[in-house]
This record gives sequence, C-alpha cells and structure tokens, in this order.
Amino acid sequence: MESVRVQMSGDRIKAYGRIVAAATPVHPAFSASYDLVTDELGATKRLSLTVTLAERERQLSIARDEESMWLVQDHSGQTSRSAFDGALDVDLILSPFFNTLPIRRTGVYRQPGESVTVPVVYVRVPELSVDVATISYSSGSDGIKVHSPVAETTLSVDAEGFLLDYPGLAERI
Repeated sequence: MESVRVQMSGDRIKAYGRIVAAATPVHPAFSASYDLVTDELGATKRLSLTVTLAERERQLSIARDEESMWLVQDHSGQTSRSAFDGALDVDLILSPFFNTLPIRRTGVYRQPGESVTVPVVYVRVPELSVDVATISYSSGSDGIKVHSPVAETTLSVDAEGFLLDYPGLAERI
C-alpha cells in the first residue's frame, strides 16, 4: 500500500510518501518512506529514502547535480557518482507514484499514439539496490501502457498525468 502527499508549483513536484508491504515469498515485510523533489521541468533533483525492516532501518540518498550526474549515498555512507545513461527520473519499484514522473515530464499522456522510452535510476526496495533501467510508456485510448523490468501493465491517468490506478499492484507487493 502506498500513500503520497504531493505539492506542485508549475511542473515542480515535492512529494512525501510511504509504502507498507507485507511479507511475500520474494521479500520480507517492510515500510519505506520517501521525500522527493523535482526541478522546474519535472526531472528528479533529490530522493531521500528510508526502509524499515523488522531487524534494521537503512537510508539511501540520491541527488542529480547541474551536470546531470547522480550522487548516490548508500546506507553505509559510501557515495558513488554516475550518469545512469542520462536518466532524469527515479523509479522506486513497487511505487505507482514514481511512474507519474516520466509520464508528466515527457507529456506522453497528452496525445494518444505517443510513446517514449526513458532511462531511469531504478531503486529496488527493500534491498536499496540502485542501477539504471529502461522503461517504455505508450499512450492509447485505454490509458498508458508501461513496460518496465518488473511489470507490463496499462495505467489510467488524469488530465494532469497523475495515476488513477495501478492494476495488479497488490499481487506484486
């Protein structure tokens, strides 16, 4: 289950959210809270993430600088720097909200028949691994078709590009 509070100013987004997931054969029970900030074009500037498991709590911080390089500071305090194939968005696995970022930034939701493929900084929870992934979005009369490393689904979005539903998410969490 995910809950998110979004503040907007033009295309700039500030979001504060929490994901709560029960244990499955794939992952233990966990909660994740995040704080996200985008720039004036809707591209991710900063993501702070805390994951809580029964035995521990860990943090991850990701920030994009003026040169579009990403700085990732993991739970051990180590920092790495990467271009992540030119990614402008972060996708947090198991979060429907994070699909909104490239959908809105690219405007793919505005025209049926449009499609876009974008690199993203891909964050897996609860393990907090970070790598690059490619996600495709295609706009059709029935919604936005998404093809990602973990799902292929069709999303319904509102007139501003925000998700109305995320079919099948409960089965994946």
